Amino acid sequence: MMHACLPRAGKTVVRRLAALLAAVLILSGCTQQRLFAVRAVAAGIPSSAPFFEEDGSLGKDRRGLAPEKAHSGLQQGNTPGLYGGTRDQKVCDIERLKDFLTDPENRQKAREWARIVGIAPDRTEGYLDDLTPVLLRHDTLVKNHDYRKGKAVSYDALLEAGIAVLVNDQGLPAVKCSCGNPLKAFDKDPEKISVEFEDGNKKWAGYERSDVVTVKPSPQPLERIALLDVDDPGTAINRPVGTTGEQDSTFDATKRHEVPAVAGMTFDRAGQALAGLGLAAAYSGDDLPPGDAAVTGATPGPGTALAFGEAVTLSVDADSGGTPVPASPTEPDKAKPPSDTSKSPPGEESGPEGGTPSPPVGGTPTVTGSTPDEEPPPPPASAPPSGPTSVEPTLSEPVASEPVSGGPAPSGGSGTGAAAQGPA
Repeated sequence: MMHACLPRAGKTVVRRLAALLAAVLILSGCTQQRLFAVRAVAAGIPSSAPFFEEDGSLGKDRRGLAPEKAHSGLQQGNTPGLYGGTRDQKVCDIERLKDFLTDPENRQKAREWARIVGIAPDRTEGYLDDLTPVLLRHDTLVKNHDYRKGKAVSYDALLEAGIAVLVNDQGLPAVKCSCGNPLKAFDKDPEKISVEFEDGNKKWAGYERSDVVTVKPSPQPLERIALLDVDDPGTAINRPVGTTGEQDSTFDATKRHEVPAVAGMTFDRAGQALAGLGLAAAYSGDDLPPGDAAVTGATPGPGTALAFGEAVTLSVDADSGGTPVPASPTEPDKAKPPSDTSKSPPGEESGPEGGTPSPPVGGTPTVTGSTPDEEPPPPPASAPPSGPTSVEPTLSEPVASEPVSGGPAPSGGSGTGAAAQGPA
């Protein structure tokens, strides 16, 4: 009888200890912070399970390109100088990628690729025609996709500066050029990540956790993207969306321009005014404010001379969304970008707006590994936009902004009017 009772007593003690341990873990979890595992992806290092072989035939990264110090952890896709470019290197062979995705032998890959992108497989070529090749200038968070056992498998990734990507008309990374992997916007808290340097992806020179960037959609579709020439930092490149460099024009990235008077504009409109001068819009809050929130001030203030890509931090009345303070009649004229010429001589302006600083980290971090999972089927996608046009930058009247999807869909986001970034 003694021996018969001992096992039951032992089980009771184990249960009580387990309950006590669970209580301790629950209590301690109140002060701990769960971290999301993010896989580091270095420039020039092949993926373990890419959609297509990384043999240099699809695209080439620029290895050794030092990551830029980020003025904001969150940056909108139309931020001037967010991306780099070059006039001497073809970083992404879009025609070859089309061939791969339309090859009958790659039918299953093409279906999975299109599913992640959110289009029908027979629209792949048109979708690719609307993307633009660029080089990352910042270590950038994305949702990457491997191809395993006939399925696309998503995982959070940190792409090193220098990696070549195709971006859509919202300025969001959409394809990793070297392997054809589809990319989507990073959708987790960038302050709660744990970067894993594995599988040959050693921590690269210049990596700083504080300079990691998450790209948010441009508040309006882009017609041109203002890039910094990675071979000549004194020169900027204006690249029409949907072109690969054959229609590039250049301008002087060192020329300084005065910060315009933006108080009273909406956040989106102020960002557009700054972008027209090649300046970035930043925000000191935890996330981007509503696009129709009224701007109450800017730092540095109006009249301060800044060079291409430098940031202006906007202060806003976050409670004013939907009822923006009207700007004075003279302010849009002050902020209106100058006219450009056919060859865009040095001194012209361009560019996309900026983002925001990252939120603070709190608590004691504990890392939780992210298990790759399959992407859910996307909602029906609309037809991709027609080819790009080059027009003068214009400022439209502010309208209320709606939340924008982070996926690499070819359509634009919410915000103010039609975008025309940078000189033609």
